[in-house]
Amino acid sequence: MLPFIINIEDGLPVSDQIIQAVRKAMLTGQLTAGDQFPSVRTLSQELRISPTTAHKVVASLKDGGYLASRPGIGMVVTLPDLPPQNERLEHLKPLCAGLLKEAGDLHLKFDDVVAALRRAADQNNFFEPGGNEANTGKKSNP
Repeated sequence: MLPFIINIEDGLPVSDQIIQAVRKAMLTGQLTAGDQFPSVRTLSQELRISPTTAHKVVASLKDGGYLASRPGIGMVVTLPDLPPQNERLEHLKPLCAGLLKEAGDLHLKFDDVVAALRRAADQNNFFEPGGNEANTGKKSNP
């Protein structure tokens, strides 16, 4: 079983989708520094992709500082510094596009969508990094 979630879809190269899923798992804490990462063979078998594609994924993650080779263990997760904001925002693009399409289908205004996001942030106790509430700027209770 893989330590990250992925639903491979048409449109983007499979290797890019896997890399994106692994990075998201790291950003959300599903994968943490020191976790063992699946081998090329395991990736290939579990995802039903070619070993070449699986190798490309592992090599790319290693080159990016997300994986390191440990003798006798294999690949382990290493967490480089937090990726730049624009890279982190890339993970939201498909969700935003889907939300905006749905809002358009429902004939909602953009301001209504923003207000709905603010309500959802409040209801789900979403706090920005640093402990600020997303909607009010108030400090959270530790």
